[in-house]
Amino acid sequence: MTSRRVCEGPVDDVGEALEDLLRATWPDRKSRDTGDMSRAEDVLWSEIEAGQLDTRTLYDVLALRSEVFVVEQACAYQDIDGLDLVDGTVHLIGRASGSIAAYARILAPEDPRPTPRIGRVVVAQPSRGRRLSRPLVRRALACCAGRWPGQAVELGAQQHLTGLYASMGFEAVSQPYDEDGIPHVWMRRSS
Repeated sequence: MTSRRVCEGPVDDVGEALEDLLRATWPDRKSRDTGDMSRAEDVLWSEIEAGQLDTRTLYDVLALRSEVFVVEQACAYQDIDGLDLVDGTVHLIGRASGSIAAYARILAPEDPRPTPRIGRVVVAQPSRGRRLSRPLVRRALACCAGRWPGQAVELGAQQHLTGLYASMGFEAVSQPYDEDGIPHVWMRRSS
C-alpha cells in the first residue's frame, strides 16, 4: 500500500524563537552553526518543474526527504510516491552553500483534489534556526498563486505545526488524523 504523504518535516519556528531569545540575552552569541549555511536572505530559491528536474537535484531532494521523514522522524513509509515527476508538480528548492537548505513539493490541482497542495515541507537539519520555514511557505504560496491564481491551497500539517500555518492564513478543515503514526490536520488557505 502506498501512502499519500503531503505532510511536512521539522521546520524551524521553535529554533527561531530560541535563537531570538538567546541573541537578546547574549548579543555576541553566534547562531547555532553546523556549517557555513547562511540566513534566509542568503538562500538561492528555485522552482523546478517535474520535467526539468535533473538527476542530481532529484537525488538531493530524495536524500533530504529520506533523512528527515524516514530516519529522523523514525517513520517507515514510501516517500517515492510517483508524484515527483508528474506534469504540474513543482519542486521549490532553497540552496545555501550548494546544499538544499529548505524544500517543498507543490502538486497541481487534480481529481479528487481540485486545489494545489503543498507538501514535503522540510528545512534541513543544518539550516534549522535560520528562519527558513516562513520564507519557504510564502514562496510555495506565491508559486501556487502564480500558477493557479484565485485558487485555495491545501496541505496536511503535522498537528504540532498548525499554529505556524494558521499564522500564514491556513485554517484547519479536518479533525486530527493519523498519517504514518504522526498526528496531522488537513488545512486550507483561501485565495
